[in-house]
Amino acid sequence: MLKLTENTTHKKSIYQGRIVDLNIHDVELPNGKTSKREIINHPGAVALIAITEDDKILMVKQFRKALEKEIVEIPAGKLEKDEKPEETAARELEEETGYKTNQLNKVLSFYTSPGFADEIVHIFETDKLIKGDTSLDEDEFVEIMEVTLEEAEEMIETEEIHDAKTVFAVQYIKQKMK
Repeated sequence: MLKLTENTTHKKSIYQGRIVDLNIHDVELPNGKTSKREIINHPGAVALIAITEDDKILMVKQFRKALEKEIVEIPAGKLEKDEKPEETAARELEEETGYKTNQLNKVLSFYTSPGFADEIVHIFETDKLIKGDTSLDEDEFVEIMEVTLEEAEEMIETEEIHDAKTVFAVQYIKQKMK
């Protein structure tokens, strides 16, 4: 049986940034040949499925430079060094939406693009929201939205919602309501 591992024989740092690092790995393939792998290292992220008292989904609309367009997403953010995903989730919820919560339930975690990145996203849910004030990062601009499930499904069709974590969240809510 073929062993499906790739051993790194050399690693070169190309870029170290505020959010991601890029490294080139020389690898030995399972068949003994060699190849190169471009790997993006990311500290991980969290995303929140937050439901209001009137059964609306909290969303944020923001411009995403990589896509050159605005999209609507569930609140999310990057894990900070030595921060637990639950702490990041609570922090990001408050920073982006102004809501706080005392109850977060872990839904699941998934890798976003395992072919070239190690980013993992931890999804949490809550319907126990306490209204507060937003405290966005100085380079962060968002429009807070509260949408029904039907509106969210329509936004997927029109590609206003166009990212995997938010599409997953909408499908998760739909399935949970059955």
